[in-house]
Amino acid sequence: MQRPWKIPESVLVIIHTPALQVLLIRRADADEYWQPVTGSKDALEEGWAQTAVREVHEETGIDALGAGCVLRDWNLENVYPIYPQWLHRYAPGVRLNTEHVFSLQVPEGTPVRLSPREHTAHAWHDWREAADRCYSIANAEAILWLPRFLAP
Repeated sequence: MQRPWKIPESVLVIIHTPALQVLLIRRADADEYWQPVTGSKDALEEGWAQTAVREVHEETGIDALGAGCVLRDWNLENVYPIYPQWLHRYAPGVRLNTEHVFSLQVPEGTPVRLSPREHTAHAWHDWREAADRCYSIANAEAILWLPRFLAP
C-alpha cells in the first residue's frame, strides 16, 4: 500500500533557550543535514500552531505548551523548491513547499528525546553557530532572525 502524499505545507520551529542556545537535530536519512524542527501538516485542516506543537513533540519529545515554554508565531512564510531527492514524497507535479516559521523558547536544561527513525543526534549551539551548521539556507536565515523576533 502506498503512503499518502506529503502535504506541501510545513512548519519550521526554532527551539531555543533564553540565552539563545538553539537546538539542531541531525536527519537520519542524511547525516550531513543538521536542522531545526521541521515537518509537514498531517491534514490540510491542521492549523499551523497545531502542526508546530505536534512536530516538536514527535521529533524532540518537548511539550511546546509545557511550563516555561513560549511558542511564537512569526507570521512569516517561506515558499521554496522541494529538494529533488524528496520530490517522490509529494504528488506528481508538486514542486514548491510553503513553510510557516515559529520559535519555541524552552527553559535551560530541557531534555530532548529524539525519534530515532527521523533523527540520530542533537546539539545545542549559540544562535550564530547554529545558523552556520544548518544545511538549508532558509533554516540558517531564520535562525539569524531569531533575536529580532524576540525583541520587545
